[in-house]
Amino acid sequence: MPKVSSEPPFPPEQKTAFSGPEKKTNLSRRSLWRSRNEPNLRTEYCKFIDDYSFILYTGVLYKKKPNMDKKLMDTENTKKFDITATFACLGTLSFWAFGPIFIKYLAGYIDSWTQNLLRYSVGSLFWLPFLMFAIKRNRFETKIWRKALLPAVPNIIMQGLWAAGFYYIGPAFMVLLTKTSILWVAVFSFILFADERALVKSKRFWLGLALSAIGVVGVMYYKDDFAATKTIIGIIIALACAFTWAIYTVSVKIAFKDIDSLYGFSVTSIYTVAGLGIFALLFGKVGQCMVMGVRQWACVVISGVTAISLGHVLYYVAIKRIGATIPALVILSQPFIVLAISNIVFGESLNAIQLLFGVALLIGSALAIWAQQHLRQNGPSQ
Repeated sequence: MPKVSSEPPFPPEQKTAFSGPEKKTNLSRRSLWRSRNEPNLRTEYCKFIDDYSFILYTGVLYKKKPNMDKKLMDTENTKKFDITATFACLGTLSFWAFGPIFIKYLAGYIDSWTQNLLRYSVGSLFWLPFLMFAIKRNRFETKIWRKALLPAVPNIIMQGLWAAGFYYIGPAFMVLLTKTSILWVAVFSFILFADERALVKSKRFWLGLALSAIGVVGVMYYKDDFAATKTIIGIIIALACAFTWAIYTVSVKIAFKDIDSLYGFSVTSIYTVAGLGIFALLFGKVGQCMVMGVRQWACVVISGVTAISLGHVLYYVAIKRIGATIPALVILSQPFIVLAISNIVFGESLNAIQLLFGVALLIGSALAIWAQQHLRQNGPSQ
């Protein structure tokens, strides 16, 4: 039998990064060359997966994750067609189009306070494992518990108004009116952030503001039952929801400026569920959920995961890959998708004049988005 050498095939100083301090591994010349000339591939791969999963799963882009590779964060805007971003936009549009339909359907079985609590609780559970993982890995900063209070308050109010509106008006009409939040976000950004104040010189922004205002008035005024008390209450709720959504959006930018928004949103979700739970106990009838059937519970779970959790994830994945403008413009078509579905399910319709003013509202919102994006890229040139 041939003798087996007890000596390692290479000197001890040639051990690779994969070799332990005592372990002797028989490597080929190619493996040895790679170990000498390349970084630890396993470590780099794990780092890449960790960073990329952070973006894909959370969609959080307000603050770059610490130690994240800059190349990973660069948006490839030069690509002519990004299939991942395309599916992300379409997925977001689909999830956010069906969300109002689920809310309107569940309105026949439970009150808005109970529905809010159940749906947002399901959505919040989607983020909980990441919060627990962060605490376990010592990545969680205790100051987040304090900072998350700022966006949590308007989020609780906004979520309460969002669900309540569907109990008074149709899904498409509600969604169309809430698109005015885009204008409020621009106004608040103009007031609070110095780099946004150049919008006052933008003709696109003022044209968009005027078109949106005309569109909102026309959509409301030409509604067949505009004078009905129920309709007026629904309109007030929808516009208030748009206002508080804008406050929430700006408060997130302020509160999570110096921290990872993943953890901030997770804590905000916990606070939101707690706040919605208090309102449900005070004003709702939580016991109604005990008599719901399997179909209604399925709607609660599906709408919570898709509209609240996955919809936001896909939206920010699209933003990361192709920028903010195109996804925002795609989402502006949401009211018409909701209208098509709601017409089949609930028989909702808008008359021709309302549709015309609705188009004006969305065009105005699109111009406002375009003006903001142009300002960030090129400065206040117009």
